[in-house]
Amino acid sequence: MTALDSDDVRIEALFVSDLQSSQHPTPEVIRAVVTETVDRLGEQGCAALVAQEFGEHPDCALGRMRWARRAVLSAYKAA
Repeated sequence: MTALDSDDVRIEALFVSDLQSSQHPTPEVIRAVVTETVDRLGEQGCAALVAQEFGEHPDCALGRMRWARRAVLSAYKAA
């Protein structure tokens, strides 16, 4: 898996998790939630739920994806 692929999976996992940006999660919390979500759903499960959310709630999904991307890139850079 390339670094880009890893980031994509992590971003999708955070996107589909229950963690909210309003909780102001630390990098450690973000990394733990990403790991738990990938372990629970798998890479394909995360991707499927992302697609479902964009299909059902495109108005909300874009903002959440932007947050997830920023949060993951920051959390894993800090590791």
